[in-house]
Amino acid sequence: MVKSTKPLIAVVAVRTGCGKSQTTRKVLDILREMGKKVISIRHPMPYGDLVKQKVQRFADYSDLDKNDCTIEEREEYEPHIDRKAVIYAGVDYEAILREAEKENPDVIIWDGGNNDFPFYKPDLWITVVDPHRAGHEYTYYPGTVNTLAADVVVINKEDTADNADIQKVREKVQELNPDAIIIDAASPIFVENYESIKGKKVLVVEDGPTLTHGGMKYGAGYVAAKKFGAGEIIDPRPFAVGSIVSTYKKIQPP
Repeated sequence: MVKSTKPLIAVVAVRTGCGKSQTTRKVLDILREMGKKVISIRHPMPYGDLVKQKVQRFADYSDLDKNDCTIEEREEYEPHIDRKAVIYAGVDYEAILREAEKENPDVIIWDGGNNDFPFYKPDLWITVVDPHRAGHEYTYYPGTVNTLAADVVVINKEDTADNADIQKVREKVQELNPDAIIIDAASPIFVENYESIKGKKVLVVEDGPTLTHGGMKYGAGYVAAKKFGAGEIIDPRPFAVGSIVSTYKKIQPP
């Protein structure tokens, strides 16, 4: 791990889709409310010309266009830009850190991704676990590293998980890392125009990584459809391309 000259908080997870990104933004908001200058650095996401993507800095929407960001990258960077916050990314993580340090932040946040462990040595290590996947906090690598090494473990999504699964995760975390502080967290679902969902037949298009290498059978879209009273939910598991087309034709409005 690269050592920063600034205090550094790492926010990571045990699996993709635990709610790490929203937790990162919550930490960012809390620190800024305390009057701290905060710079975030995102786990690598670039595609394409990696030489040109050595160090990337995002502070404005024009930076997304300049760096030819994918939809996946925009999903992660835009919430920081909307907060008038700066987030770095790229390929060369030594160079990225040194550029971020030049902005003289009070705190740097490592915004982890793909259930990887931090590239930088954290002064505070926050790990997000998911009671919808109870047991994954100790059965998957590299996510288990994050359970074992965390200073703080956030049990997320408790508002939609079974109490028995929440307790299973809590007990396993306490067994594996008895010194960790455990924080209970909700992950409330919000949608625009939720009235239009009630009683309707809903096709859910889920977050790809959550269902693929995250191992989930459903994601936030399915939870939202249930919460807001969908009359029928088309199977949210990943479809083959042919199935997507045939399903779409079946429900295509006149």
